[in-house]
Amino acid sequence: MPAPLKILIAPLDWCLGHTTRCLPIIRYLQSLGHQVIAAAEGASAQLLIENFPALTVLPLSGYRIQYSKRKSMFTLKLLGQIPKILKAIKREHQWLQEQQAIHKFDAIISDNRYGLYHTRVKNVILTHQLQIQSGSGAFTDYVLRKLHYKLLQRFHQCWVVDVDGDNNLSGKLAHPSTLPYNAKYIGFLSQFDAHTKIDSSSSIDPYNILILLSGPEPMRGQLETMLLQQVQELPDMKFTLVAGTPLGTAKNVPDNVVYHTHLNAQSLAEALQQANLVICRSGYSTLMDLVVMRKRALLIPTPGQTEQEYLAQYLADKEYFTFKQQHQLCLSKDLPMALSQSYKEIALDKSAMELAVYNLLQQLV
Repeated sequence: MPAPLKILIAPLDWCLGHTTRCLPIIRYLQSLGHQVIAAAEGASAQLLIENFPALTVLPLSGYRIQYSKRKSMFTLKLLGQIPKILKAIKREHQWLQEQQAIHKFDAIISDNRYGLYHTRVKNVILTHQLQIQSGSGAFTDYVLRKLHYKLLQRFHQCWVVDVDGDNNLSGKLAHPSTLPYNAKYIGFLSQFDAHTKIDSSSSIDPYNILILLSGPEPMRGQLETMLLQQVQELPDMKFTLVAGTPLGTAKNVPDNVVYHTHLNAQSLAEALQQANLVICRSGYSTLMDLVVMRKRALLIPTPGQTEQEYLAQYLADKEYFTFKQQHQLCLSKDLPMALSQSYKEIALDKSAMELAVYNLLQQLV
């Protein structure tokens, strides 16, 4: 048997979705007998350790982006932090050089961390957004794509987290007219995979609604406050609210709400299995989880976040999910509409990621 390989995997810290979609890759690598070391901090590090208690997690500072409270300022505030992002990329690149000298990784897998490439070590970057949505027109998007490809093509491989063809989740985000030369579609990556045990005898409760919160503050907290106010008007419905705050604390909530700061993959799978509908952001990792668990959803994109707004509209147009802007949300009206929509099946290719990982490992032995 060949000696176990040492693989570094590092998710971006902008939201926990980058971390959750790394979980199936970690599980698969470990199932093959390889040593995985992660790099993260804060909530991302805690989520990794909860799912893999024996996992070594090296401290690596995140980008620590700040977000606007107002939709109109969301993109502008992000653009103003580009110098901060570039410094973080430079800093993490230097960090990798130092850690490589110590740990001697055989390969590096980065989820949207653009500084984690190494000229002498096989490295991969994961992304689902080849075409950045600026909200400022086609020319700006074209310029951003050219700049983005320069960053992506520093890596040996670019794994695009979606499927090729029409049966995709990301639309033009991951299917632009021209792909990076190192791009390869690897299918959907969900924290719910073959290792997640789901009780097939567990039935759906028609009165049970699961609320999954995620994404940056203060937008996440604003939606939580709005939803907790509106569920009080629906005493006949039961709500399970997962706040998406692993470092948070429990809150006082209405009697028809069960509140969790967060749930690990197994517990969340059980909550999804029992729910008749999911209310959530249209973050890409959340969408992949919904598809894998075959769940209907009411999508509420983060205001001003052009990617989520595009995805929600794109998938609503394909009749996969129901979509509502946050400022228009009225659960007493929107829930009946979402519950009346039939679930539309999306084909899954569970082998694409494993094949991509296997091919990468074959290049190392």
